[in-house]
Amino acid sequence: MGRFCENCAQLMQDFVSFVKRFSSSIVERIKECVVLLSKCCCMSRKTRVRQLYEPVLQNHERQAAQDFLNHMEAGLQTSPLGKETLDALKILAFSENPDLQHSAALYYLHMSQHLNTPLPAEYLSPYQALLQSSDLEVQQMSSLSLVNFLLEGNFSAPCTVNKELVVQVGLLEPILELLESGDPAVQCNSCACVMTLAMSESNREAIGIAGGILPLLTLAKSYDPRVQQNAVGAILNLTRSERIKCILCRKGALPVLTLLLQSDDAEIQYYSCASLGNIAANPDHHQAMLTIGDGFILRMLVSLMSSSVQKVSSQACLCLNNLASTGEVRAHLLSMDIVLFLLTLLNSNNKDVRQASITLLCTMSHPPGSVDASLCEEILQPLALLMQTERTNPVVLIHASCTIQNLIQAVNLEMIIQSPCFEELLIALLNPSNEEETLQYVAASVAELAKYDITRVHLIKEKALIKRLVQLAGQLEHKELSFQAASVIKELSYSVKIASELNYYMKDVLAYLMFFLSHQELRFQHLGIATLCLLKDDPDFSLAISQSRLKEQLEQIRQQTEETQALLRVVVSQAESIHLDE
Repeated sequence: MGRFCENCAQLMQDFVSFVKRFSSSIVERIKECVVLLSKCCCMSRKTRVRQLYEPVLQNHERQAAQDFLNHMEAGLQTSPLGKETLDALKILAFSENPDLQHSAALYYLHMSQHLNTPLPAEYLSPYQALLQSSDLEVQQMSSLSLVNFLLEGNFSAPCTVNKELVVQVGLLEPILELLESGDPAVQCNSCACVMTLAMSESNREAIGIAGGILPLLTLAKSYDPRVQQNAVGAILNLTRSERIKCILCRKGALPVLTLLLQSDDAEIQYYSCASLGNIAANPDHHQAMLTIGDGFILRMLVSLMSSSVQKVSSQACLCLNNLASTGEVRAHLLSMDIVLFLLTLLNSNNKDVRQASITLLCTMSHPPGSVDASLCEEILQPLALLMQTERTNPVVLIHASCTIQNLIQAVNLEMIIQSPCFEELLIALLNPSNEEETLQYVAASVAELAKYDITRVHLIKEKALIKRLVQLAGQLEHKELSFQAASVIKELSYSVKIASELNYYMKDVLAYLMFFLSHQELRFQHLGIATLCLLKDDPDFSLAISQSRLKEQLEQIRQQTEETQALLRVVVSQAESIHLDE
């Protein structure tokens, strides 16, 4: 299993502090309990009269209590867990005596805080009885200790247990039963158990099948903020499964989560927002989400973008980004002046907020849209500042490049070229530390700009850029990057000045063009042919092409094209004949 991410680890901090309050007195309480039991008259048979009555403790329970006391005297550090301890815990846990169950539950709680080795799988079996105990304190302690064992990264002791194994041994059903307890502490702990178990894909399916969704939705409306937090946290993890998301929507999760966006608790806002964002990742759910309160969710999410809690702000942006998949929604958000909020967030001191805001800005700039010249000018300045401060951040560079590409219109072109954004695109393209995917999007944006004469004048002056483009076009193992870099070269080839610059790299240019002409995808063939048509006017390139294998490859493509056209004519003619006969 992977470790908790930062957000999930933060979710569990409330439980960590709650658990630590018990650690100092647990061992003494266990000892006192067992000592009192061992000294009780029911544990002794000094007279023949006592033998006439059924003892309160059975013989094996009495022996288990004594063994348990001996183990407590030795301590966890000096007496490692063994078969004797496990046997004693089983007897105590499955006993009908609530005091013995209480001792077993206390011991598990103590182990969950101090055990310095992984909890053996066989130690899970007593939980079946402890979680189903009729004693409230036993339920509280056993559910809390199980939460501790399920947590990762919150305790120094590596005592975690396998989450799938917990479900496989049959503990899911009693955990889900505790969700319907009337005690807030038990509700809180059982929700936390479900939340951690739901980190596993197979467990998410099991929770859905076992009927755990409705109780969680009920507890998400609890008046206890701790219970609410853990219930919504469990729902958040469940929304990572596409099938469970559909079940959640059918069971009425959308209105519950949408209303929780208004919560005064920032954690609840965050988990609700993240849950809705996961659900919104599937466009099939958009209509149901947007019809709640006539677009109430959009208004709440735009409001949460201004939250002082940065993780709430970033999640609101990400949720809106998933919802803004249609032009209608984007137009509605633009009417709410969402772009002005985003431009403020671009300069946030929090990396997650910056990344979420540029992601949403990229989506909002996507056509069809109404980003006019004045709004474009407002966008370019903070966008350039973000690119300058995040020159190695792939999320920022990819979405900033796409945003600029979306803004490219004749009316905006001069503003873009004169803004620092244009220079930042070139810097990103020349940066050897940027990854292939990042360079692919940057090159696509530059290729769009290179379609205009005013841009080509600036690009051709950059000799280092020409060399870099040829190099990237030759990275044939990175298909998309190669295609986009070659697209820039093709657009620059409309200028007669480019040929003299490409002459220095003629061998490399002809090599990637040969690869393009023999590529299975037609777009590569078309790009290669279009580039050759533009370069053939240069005498040096024309001579080189005629003396290379490119000429043979072009002839082969011509023959294939003629054959294809002939076949198409036959098919079209036959189709027309059939139509006339009818």
